[in-house]
Amino acid sequence: MPWYDMPLEQMREYRTQTAEPEGLDGWWARRLELARAQAQPAKFTPHEPDVYRPLKVYDVEFSGAGGDTVRAWYIKPEGDASKVVVKFIGYGGGRGAPTEHLLLPALGYAVLVMDSRGQGGRWTFGATGDGAAGPENSLVMSRGITTPEDYYYTRVFTDAALAVDVALELSGGAPVAVRGASQGGGLALAAAALHRGNVAVCHADMPFLCDIQRAITLAPHAPYAEIPEFLAENVALIDSALTTLRYVDCALLARRITARCLLCVGLMDDICPPSTVFAAYNEITGDKDIAVYPYSGHSVPWAHAEWQLRHLRQNFPVG
Repeated sequence: MPWYDMPLEQMREYRTQTAEPEGLDGWWARRLELARAQAQPAKFTPHEPDVYRPLKVYDVEFSGAGGDTVRAWYIKPEGDASKVVVKFIGYGGGRGAPTEHLLLPALGYAVLVMDSRGQGGRWTFGATGDGAAGPENSLVMSRGITTPEDYYYTRVFTDAALAVDVALELSGGAPVAVRGASQGGGLALAAAALHRGNVAVCHADMPFLCDIQRAITLAPHAPYAEIPEFLAENVALIDSALTTLRYVDCALLARRITARCLLCVGLMDDICPPSTVFAAYNEITGDKDIAVYPYSGHSVPWAHAEWQLRHLRQNFPVG
């Protein structure tokens, strides 16, 4: 894929043209207040203790949007487990198996891996439905898109904020870290924005759901392409759909982030256009850095993992 977006120098200055909805903070505060009022205490069930020792793995059930049960893995290292990282998953995937998430626990960090409701039917498996019996191989970008209260990603952002609630209980109230790639990167930004002072570090790799109104006109592939495909025929819904998307746009929510952030972007990314990643990055006012990979697409170079670990060790140390 060639460089198809604006020049890098222009992206470093680019700001989204999407207007923030009036009263966005209050609107999200009401969503979270309602979800917390419906929440039940999280349940932790030991999972395969002989397989994972000396680590401890728990199958978690916690309440998300609408009081719905959301599944997660909690992987606890030996000794002190007060440093908790919440991990979010990319589009189409679910929490998978605990074996997919063992690096940080091996380094002393506890990890809470949130399942993505109504996904988990593609590249790794899930365990949480979205008004259905279980995970799906589904396309969710247009689900409930006519109203922000009913939109799929309103529910998932709420799930992400309540996952941080669970992590804060596990950490004894100490700030936590969030991380993810693609959709997971967007959820990490959203969680950091909705929890502000409770999130110390945010790692978001090629984050999805940023500057969405630009992305749906630029990205040639799904998931963004699902929206113009839907609106091409449902023309009467265009205005309401674009209004809804403003409530879950991480380029707008990013203005609230106080965590120390490390993002990454591939300039040949044709899933999450690089200018949309910069649209979110440029709105973050706190301590931040971005890794720019000129010849990478929608994947993170393995070398970036060490940069992330160094950043985590410096800003969220264990021991």
